Amino acid sequence: MFSVVQNVAIDCTDAFELARFWSGVTGRPLDPQDKPGDREVRVQLAEGPALYFNQVPEPKNGKNRIHLCLRPENSREQEVERLLGLGATLVGDHRNPDGSGWAVLADPEGNEFCVLRSDSDWAATPS
Repeated sequence: MFSVVQNVAIDCTDAFELARFWSGVTGRPLDPQDKPGDREVRVQLAEGPALYFNQVPEPKNGKNRIHLCLRPENSREQEVERLLGLGATLVGDHRNPDGSGWAVLADPEGNEFCVLRSDSDWAATPS
């Protein structure tokens, strides 16, 4: 016997707006039944569990104990710039001159996530 991960729950103060941000990040639509003002909003990913945004009264406090790591289809640098344009902020830069490393960003409500190297970034990194 085992359990299947149904969704990744993200507490937030505005479920619809944060889900819209993550819809832009992932390129996946909101659940068609979700609308502004809903306290629970879902982004169904192409593979794996859904991102489930649950509106709560308290703001984020402290560092995430779990976070998402994204591997972009384009280069890591292009993706970081795209996500900053969507409203993310850079909170930690762990990119190295040799192309290794990652960038830590935060969504509009301060939830941290990482942007890893893409497959093309890996292929361009010297061995």
